Amino acid sequence: MHDELTKIDIQKMEEELEYRRLHLRPEIIEEVKRTRAFGDLSENYEYKAAKQAQRQNDSRMRYLENMIKTATIIDDDAGADEIGLFDKVTIYLEEDDEEQVIQVVTTVRCDPSLGYISKESPLGKALLGQKVGARVTVEVSADYSYTLTVRSLQKGEDDGAAPLMQY
Repeated sequence: MHDELTKIDIQKMEEELEYRRLHLRPEIIEEVKRTRAFGDLSENYEYKAAKQAQRQNDSRMRYLENMIKTATIIDDDAGADEIGLFDKVTIYLEEDDEEQVIQVVTTVRCDPSLGYISKESPLGKALLGQKVGARVTVEVSADYSYTLTVRSLQKGEDDGAAPLMQY
């Protein structure tokens, strides 16, 4: 399965990869060398922490390289009055009697706590292509669904404001 990403997603990943490769990795290697000199490695917490940071950085670099290599580039093809990627949408949740403003983004930029909802999530899938005034049922699982109403739509574009998701 290839992730569907925008050109800006790829650009942000390449920038992070370059930073990790050219700046962060040499710093971590120096820290490993410095802490190794402290002596007995079996009781050297600083050395263990530096090695863990090195493994985490290497793992993140492999993840980014793989994502860049296997990604499928997508564009937003939603109509002017339809919900598409990076559009800000005000929804009314009937069950909770409250409004929320969300933005539908790609999977690598989602952060529900900031209102960035993945296009692959049940909510994102249900909203894409809808219009203002639409009453939408979001199927979360076979046992649970909820209904919402699209109150407003503000067309947006991928300006890079949504950060890359960390793991």
